[in-house]
Amino acid sequence: MNARRLCYSRLSPIPYPLSTLLNAVRLYVRYLGISLRAQMQYRASFLMGAVSHFLATCIGFLALWALFDRFGSIKGWRLPEVALFYGVTNVAFSLAEGTARGFDVFAGMVRSGEFDRYLLRPRSTALQLAGQELQLRRLGRFTQALIVLLWAAWTLGIAWSLPRIALTVATVIGSACLFYGLLVLQATMCFWTTESLEIVNCVTYGGTETAQYPLNIYTRGFRRFFTFVIPLACTNYFPVVAILGKADPLGSPVWLQWGSPLVGMISLVISLRVWRIGVRHYRSTGS
Repeated sequence: MNARRLCYSRLSPIPYPLSTLLNAVRLYVRYLGISLRAQMQYRASFLMGAVSHFLATCIGFLALWALFDRFGSIKGWRLPEVALFYGVTNVAFSLAEGTARGFDVFAGMVRSGEFDRYLLRPRSTALQLAGQELQLRRLGRFTQALIVLLWAAWTLGIAWSLPRIALTVATVIGSACLFYGLLVLQATMCFWTTESLEIVNCVTYGGTETAQYPLNIYTRGFRRFFTFVIPLACTNYFPVVAILGKADPLGSPVWLQWGSPLVGMISLVISLRVWRIGVRHYRSTGS
């Protein structure tokens, strides 16, 4: 049995005891702490990166504002309502993007053979990649999206209650899990394609553009794709409709609106399972 298979046998998908899980969480926190300290060595670079992301996303929202300033509404949706979709989507995506850097650059590791070193360590490869880098500059996008989210909530005069606050938090977490899972799947494809396929960006980075608008403005085929194939509707549209307290033009039941954020969390679990299959079929570069 070669080293790669030996290491994988240690990482077989058996149920982990609680102590092992807590140990993995502590290790992940240490990974993030190391990344944080490293980036704080160049604070000017961090600030410039964060500010540039903040300004770039502000320009994107200004385009959204110009659209509604010209037309007033889109299929009955006003700017503050769409701004809530925008805020939730971009807060979630910034969280996923900022913590999934290892999966985002995974194609280069496969080409260079660097991934072999990860297999020789007695830790989950997914955990090692997840803790590779915490992208602090994504705070710019996160801050801008949070400001829009708070502005939309204040403008709409939403009557916040504990269940509605919990649903909002679950929606952000579920959306972040879905985006994270998509980045994991994009990395997993590199085991067979070596290169990261740009078409996957249509459902990651392009998916954020889709989720910024209510689902009912799209065609039926488009709606079905982003509900049953890439379930962005389940982690964004349906729960945001419930947060707004608005009747869904698509007629979704209330129980679906409140329970749909779980789909994002389930999607992440499935993505990590697929990742294990990819690791099992990894054949290295031979160099």
